Amino acid sequence: MRGSLASLVRREEFGVGIAALAIFGFFLAIAPVMGTPGGISTVLYGASTMGIMAVGVALLMIGGEFDLSAGVAVVTSSLTAGLFSWYFVLNVWVGVGVALLVSLLVGAFNGWLLTRTRLPSFIVTLASFLMLTGLNLSVTRAVGGSVASPSISDMDGFDAGRAVFASTLQVGGFSLSVTVLFWLLLTAAGAWILRSTTWGNWIKAVGGDEEAARAQGVPVARVKIGLYMGVALCAWLVGMHMLFAFDTVQSGEGIGNEFLYIIAAVIGGTLLTGGYGSVIGAGIGALIFGMVQKGIVFAEWNPDWFKFFLGLMLLLATIINMTVRKRVKKA
Repeated sequence: MRGSLASLVRREEFGVGIAALAIFGFFLAIAPVMGTPGGISTVLYGASTMGIMAVGVALLMIGGEFDLSAGVAVVTSSLTAGLFSWYFVLNVWVGVGVALLVSLLVGAFNGWLLTRTRLPSFIVTLASFLMLTGLNLSVTRAVGGSVASPSISDMDGFDAGRAVFASTLQVGGFSLSVTVLFWLLLTAAGAWILRSTTWGNWIKAVGGDEEAARAQGVPVARVKIGLYMGVALCAWLVGMHMLFAFDTVQSGEGIGNEFLYIIAAVIGGTLLTGGYGSVIGAGIGALIFGMVQKGIVFAEWNPDWFKFFLGLMLLLATIINMTVRKRVKKA
């Protein structure tokens, strides 16, 4: 029994799971609406779009890299699908397919450039962030004549796209966005990859010591390119939800969200130094984000405090993660 408990405590997501329960209890006490079906559904929706991206970002960080273009990549995906379908008057599913291809190419380019130049991921993806930000604005204005993409709600395939990417599921008394299902499935898949596959071992090896991993025959370049393409896939999925939920997208959106994805991963136990972390923990980190964001609204506090609490959680989570990691190494 003691061995099982010790094993549970050592899991990367144990601490963040306790924190999530404490935060939920805190907001439930001061804002009981948090515990209603409507309140829980709202929290889960906010957490799900963050959590989908946190899966890919956490795996990338465990592999020792960052992606500062992840936030605007979501919008690039939405704009590509919307503008391509509208401009060429095509079924929107053609635009969805083109957006997937473009997203994966952006991810592959980031990974390829990183491995070819050996530049820090901060520089490579910061450059991608700036280029995508400029492209989002300039192409949208050139094609649609505005900073927002044209509405595609009356085009062929839109209703089917909304059913797939932006529908609502009735589960008991809860109205859950389909993004919650995507979030849970991706988290489960990411956790399985990390814990039960050769790729998972490669990811941790590359993040822990790239040169040692290369010496042991790990295909470092392939792993890193694959991880960046994984982030791109998650960005495409969230981008399609945005497009079909709102049918038009502002080209300037997404800036700054990349830091929120990183925060969710760090709060969930992923080290900034790479080689250690948890996809499940990142998912719980996204849940904490959703609870704090909506809990402040439910409690009728000044929402200006949200960023303060987010920064405080990041700081505390980083300190706790470092402390736990050192104790686990000594044990």
